[in-house]
Amino acid sequence: MPHSIRPLDIAAWIPYIILAIIHVSAIALDSPLAPPTKLLLMPLLAVPALIAAPRLRPRPVVALLLGALLFSWLGDGAGAFFPGLPELPLMLGFFGIAHIGYIVLFVRFARIRRLPWWTLVYVAWWVGMLGIVGPHTGGLLLAVAAYGLVLAGTAAMSARCHPIVATGGAFFLASDSILAFRLFLPDGLPGWLGPAVMITYTIGQGLIVWGVLGTLRRRESR
Repeated sequence: MPHSIRPLDIAAWIPYIILAIIHVSAIALDSPLAPPTKLLLMPLLAVPALIAAPRLRPRPVVALLLGALLFSWLGDGAGAFFPGLPELPLMLGFFGIAHIGYIVLFVRFARIRRLPWWTLVYVAWWVGMLGIVGPHTGGLLLAVAAYGLVLAGTAAMSARCHPIVATGGAFFLASDSILAFRLFLPDGLPGWLGPAVMITYTIGQGLIVWGVLGTLRRRESR
């Protein structure tokens, strides 16, 4: 079939997987490799999408996927790219745009019309996180609440897609949940939560991209 997966499509994932392992290990070991490897994650994750893009349709879905990865990369590197500006609001803004891109993508990409009933858990997550983290966010409360809303929206809308994409959306949400605790409730948290943020993040982003590309290939092969 003309749009079946090729060896190059598989090989394109190897650099991202290797770098994700190196990056998480660097965080666990408190290595100076952690910051520079973080900045390479999203560019390497974009490689499989860029290689497959010329053969896939619809083009707007591919563009939304690449746009979400671009703004995720800007969020990852907010402190490095814009050293004179406050890092946390910038990070929330860039990732907020990335999540909106994912939501639009999932709406266009949906394989089922309605949200599964179990996605109500994401509403409960948003209320619960605001109740726990909200009192510690200070002047960022509204920004954090809005960001949490788009996070929950991404996870919920991913459930309308292939199960791989839905799993990726859940991992992405888990990553941001752990990060929120580390940012706003750092006292007494175990050290392993640092690597856990990036383990869940790299798995979540990777599964979303893998699931979207795989579904596009299957649709084009029909």
